[in-house]
Amino acid sequence: MDAHSGAVPSSPSLFTVARQWGRIGCVGFGGPPTHISLLRELCVTKRGWLSASEFEDGIAACNLLPGPASTQLAILCAWRVAGAAGAVVGGLAFIVPGLVAILALATVFLAASPPDWVLGAAAGAGAAVAAVAVSAGVGLLPASWRRFSEPHWRWIAYAVLGGTAAASVGPWLVVVLLGCGCLEMGWRTIDGGRHLTSQLGPFALAGVVPATGGLVALTWVAIKVGALSYGGGFVIIPMMQSDAVHRYHWMTNSQFLSAVALGQITPGPVVQTVAVVGYAAAGIAGGLLAAAVAFSPSFLFVLAGARHFDALRHNSRVRAFLDGAGPAAIGAIIGAAIPLALALQETWQLGVLAAAAVSLFALRRGAVLTLLLAGAIGLVAALLGAPLP
Repeated sequence: MDAHSGAVPSSPSLFTVARQWGRIGCVGFGGPPTHISLLRELCVTKRGWLSASEFEDGIAACNLLPGPASTQLAILCAWRVAGAAGAVVGGLAFIVPGLVAILALATVFLAASPPDWVLGAAAGAGAAVAAVAVSAGVGLLPASWRRFSEPHWRWIAYAVLGGTAAASVGPWLVVVLLGCGCLEMGWRTIDGGRHLTSQLGPFALAGVVPATGGLVALTWVAIKVGALSYGGGFVIIPMMQSDAVHRYHWMTNSQFLSAVALGQITPGPVVQTVAVVGYAAAGIAGGLLAAAVAFSPSFLFVLAGARHFDALRHNSRVRAFLDGAGPAAIGAIIGAAIPLALALQETWQLGVLAAAAVSLFALRRGAVLTLLLAGAIGLVAALLGAPLP
């Protein structure tokens, strides 16, 4: 219902969907909170294409899915107002602006011989990434803690497992997250042991990466990013760092930190960091391939399952799985800060990291502003002759 006239709003044309979702894709700095706010303003407040309850149900449904929840919400909203074609058009319009921006920046920051001021800005912004990861995880704590049924010792155990995995086991993090979800399902099921055994098996392959390099490995890394990540974009950072830096040597630790920073300061989800990894592995074609593979599951989930989302939300086994995987994902986001901080190579970067923590936790500044300021500090440091990683 239209909020002002009381009339039933007509469905938007595909051109309107492309224009409006593209606008959000261009101005959606700040991650999921910004994306959700802009989508609500468009679909509920201004146009009345969706009711407030429909929109809130969409948020809840997308939070049940692996992958970038705000991207899935954008696709779902477009599906609700303009059908399957609208979902494809709206989703692409939402994703492409940030993808173009991050690939353009990647060509500068990952150039063979970038100027010192670029290296300095990258080193400064990269130094702040660990603090941003902790901030993102801490922000998710209260709601997850309240949602978990008593006793809370299992929540703590799952969070500790996730954090430990993020700090230590790299590509196997996905298996730990899925395992925590299955453990909670088993705990809440009378014959939990049988269910747990039967459901852990298929996921054992989730942490396995093809031994060969090249596009096969890049495709598999992108699949894990898009289809097997729970709890937000930062969950996949330790996994990508392990594969991109240590296993395949597509980029250095310093370059990876820059890639994560670029994923934060460009519009769109942090998952687009995978496009920078793809660029490092195989140029523009690799970046486009990685993005296409990583975002494809989001389209498939919505197009194939949107009609069943309501039943999914009320499925007790699904809820149990998420109650186990969710705390583990939060622990993983916070735990990701450890390898990110250990990747810093210069002493002055530790000062930038400390300043970023003050900005985020004491001054309550946003992640985008904090990263931009950290980049500016790095740029000045480079101009003053500070050593660069």
